[in-house]
Amino acid sequence: RTDLALKEIMSSGGAEDDIPQAERKTVTDFCYLLDKSKQLFNGLRDLPQYGQKQWQSYFGRTFDVYTKLWKFQQQHRQILDNRYGLKRWQIGEIASKIGQLYYHYYLRTSETSYLNEAFSFYSAIRQRSYYSQVNKEDRPELVVKKLRYYARFIVVCLLLNKMDVVKDLVKELSDEIEDYTHRFNTEDQVEWNLVLQEVAAFIEADPVMVLNDDNTIVITSNRLSETGAPLLEQGMIVGQLALADALIIGNCNNQVKFSELTIDMFRMLQALEREPMNLASQMNKPGMQESTEKPARRENPHKYLLYKPTFSQLYTFLAASFKELPANSVLLIYLSATGVFPSGRSDSEGPYDFGGVLTNSNRDIINGDAIHKRNQSYKEMHCLHPGDLYPFTRKPLFIIVDSSNSVAYKNFTNLFGQPLVCLLSPTAYPKALQDQSQRGSLFTLFLNNPLMAFLFVSGLSSMRRGLWEKCQDYLRKINRDIAQLLTHSRSIDQSFLQFFGDEFLRLLLTRFIFCSATMRMHKIFRETRNYPESYPQLPRDETVENPHLQKHILELASILDVRNVFLENTLDDY
Repeated sequence: RTDLALKEIMSSGGAEDDIPQAERKTVTDFCYLLDKSKQLFNGLRDLPQYGQKQWQSYFGRTFDVYTKLWKFQQQHRQILDNRYGLKRWQIGEIASKIGQLYYHYYLRTSETSYLNEAFSFYSAIRQRSYYSQVNKEDRPELVVKKLRYYARFIVVCLLLNKMDVVKDLVKELSDEIEDYTHRFNTEDQVEWNLVLQEVAAFIEADPVMVLNDDNTIVITSNRLSETGAPLLEQGMIVGQLALADALIIGNCNNQVKFSELTIDMFRMLQALEREPMNLASQMNKPGMQESTEKPARRENPHKYLLYKPTFSQLYTFLAASFKELPANSVLLIYLSATGVFPSGRSDSEGPYDFGGVLTNSNRDIINGDAIHKRNQSYKEMHCLHPGDLYPFTRKPLFIIVDSSNSVAYKNFTNLFGQPLVCLLSPTAYPKALQDQSQRGSLFTLFLNNPLMAFLFVSGLSSMRRGLWEKCQDYLRKINRDIAQLLTHSRSIDQSFLQFFGDEFLRLLLTRFIFCSATMRMHKIFRETRNYPESYPQLPRDETVENPHLQKHILELASILDVRNVFLENTLDDY
């Protein structure tokens, strides 16, 4: 690479002897750093995706080289322009790689502040038009780099809820794709158009719009804020367990997705994160030691995002999480997946007799069906059965299943006496409720944004900001009261209380009870399969059918003028 660069210098600057030694050294050093950075970046692909320790030192080295490279090209831009022929798109490539590093650091650590860093590098590329000259060169592979940059930038903006920027980027990307396909007549046109369709559907997935007075859309964040989780009262006896790790698994057929995130995965990952802080004031460069002044708040739980994993992939990640789980910590497993039902009759009622949820099959699914038809006594192979999770109940386990066969997990057995809770979605929704499943599950929406879910089941599709904020305040009051109901209950299973000391799990439990109580009071949710369930069961009269909570729900409905959607005196209807 260095020899090539020097030849390039000769062609652009005359005889090699005419070039000052210092300038030649600058180009040589730049080529070395560029080469080294590419080598390290490509090596990131070979790192194992699971396990939280092995990758850190490698990431640190990669960051160091990119930081040096970035500063080096800033300090010596003039020489590199004249002698190396440095193009603006090459600077854009370096910035884009740094953005990717920050994004991957976020995926590895779940620290949302790294998203802000990725955003600032991606923004700089756009503001400084680093890629603007690419279209003038007759090289389709350079244009593809530009298109990929747009797709990556969109993912980061979606995760930061910067929807206004997303809309601008989608418009620019659309123009770029049109120009690219028109000029190069390539075969990947269909794929790029699919990217546009996916992101458009993703943006429109929320069933309710919150509007400002000028009718612009309010962007609401559903990450945990300082006032998010109901505070524990003095004297509340709850466990000291902390949520340390989470597996977020998405394997629903036909659900809106972008990149490798379904809308359900996207919503759940935000429910397990705090609002991002400004990174600069909080810590040093990734891979380096943290600054002496540590952030006051506890960090986010680590998480793995698994899109359509096979059984082996899922089990490998699960085992890695289980192995690295610290003492007094909880592992959360979130399954948003198509239900798999038992194919044959079984005389027993064991943990492999009720089916479970779908895992991805690498082979043709039709072939799998044929095997089942041959022998009805075999269990479903591409399926995560409740029994598959039994070995992991040796440590505290918090499971959320959003599926048409979630009830398979109701037949759990707590073998090891460790805290264990399963929150299970309804297995069917009323026909009168327009089918929204493609735009994400209603149950997950309740766990991520309970007010939006409440508005949706009440038949509302838009709302003024003032009223939205008033309802959010009221919902916080409801959450506080649900927390009291749980901790004051005399017959509740201790597992719920052992998880209640963690802010994230406390919020998920209170939202689950709000969801369940709302559905039980709703006029069109009349079948048992329309209601969420849990293992262990909650005492209904003290929680999901508590008259005090029902009164609150009717009050919230009154604020929104939708009281007619709910039953006035539900206790008489049971």
